[in-house]
Amino acid sequence: MILVTGGAGYIGSHVCMALLDAGLDVVALDNLSNSNQASLQRVQSLCGRSLVFRHADIRNEEAIYDILRACGVSAVIHLAGLKAVGDSSVRPMTYYENNVLGTMRLISAMRKAHVKTLVFSSSATVYGVPTYLPLDEQHPLGPTNPYGRTKLFIEEMLKDLYRSDDEWRLGILRYFNPVGAHESGLIGEDPVGVPNNLVPFVAQVAIGKQEKLKICGNDYDTPDGTGIRDYIHVVDLASGHLSVLSHLKQPGVLTLNLGTGNGNSVLEVIRTFEAVSGRPIPYEIGERRAGDVAICYADPTLAGETLGWQSTRSLAQMCADHWRWQLNNPCGYRGT
Repeated sequence: MILVTGGAGYIGSHVCMALLDAGLDVVALDNLSNSNQASLQRVQSLCGRSLVFRHADIRNEEAIYDILRACGVSAVIHLAGLKAVGDSSVRPMTYYENNVLGTMRLISAMRKAHVKTLVFSSSATVYGVPTYLPLDEQHPLGPTNPYGRTKLFIEEMLKDLYRSDDEWRLGILRYFNPVGAHESGLIGEDPVGVPNNLVPFVAQVAIGKQEKLKICGNDYDTPDGTGIRDYIHVVDLASGHLSVLSHLKQPGVLTLNLGTGNGNSVLEVIRTFEAVSGRPIPYEIGERRAGDVAICYADPTLAGETLGWQSTRSLAQMCADHWRWQLNNPCGYRGT
């Protein structure tokens, strides 16, 4: 049985689906603060298999321990956490409590239950301002916001954990920019309130929920002046978790980038979304956002060499799949 924390969320629901499709048993844990249990109902319908859901918070060590023991969990994929970069600067202590303290309590429960396999959802934000590109796993680390620092602190904590007890099997996955949705259009990203990320906001502009997109800066040193990021399809990202879990047969710490190795600008994303949706995306140019870098994209070579994993879906497919999700679910899961 695999425990997926944050299992009802955007990435979590796709990871649960990948695990079920691979024939693994899943218990999904979520406090539903930024997610909807309907995602897991749809996952089970799509897979034709059931999973176990537990409504709990990773900061509740006793509840986690009980779930680990009662469900016979053998490994944990840890996705639960707060993730908005801007919000983390406004509420840094909330991020440290939820992300860092929550992970500490999860690990403590795992130790008590003798579960020592963990895949952790980290982020490319741990790299900070790139000193070279593409970003490989050896790039210096220096996050520029509290969210990124929580991810780096957890990475360091996991390395110290292994140094203290070399029976642990630990995978650290540095995500780049997950976008898209399952091709069925039944599960996808369902932000609460105004989206923080580019593609969900663009989709809401296309469907008429938002008036226009505000591009934060068009004077970067890039071909069209807008920021460039590495966008990865969430289904490719989910398959990476399955690959890492299968690889963690021996104790150790494995740190990998999950990205495409390609960068796309904000304007490229807009044009691609317009092409697949047939809808115009009006936008205006605003000021640069503090802490944003001009270009950021992955070197995913190590993941390919170590796991045989690579992303396969194009930006056009990412946009098309997200648009299908948006059209089918104009109000997200709250419309069900």
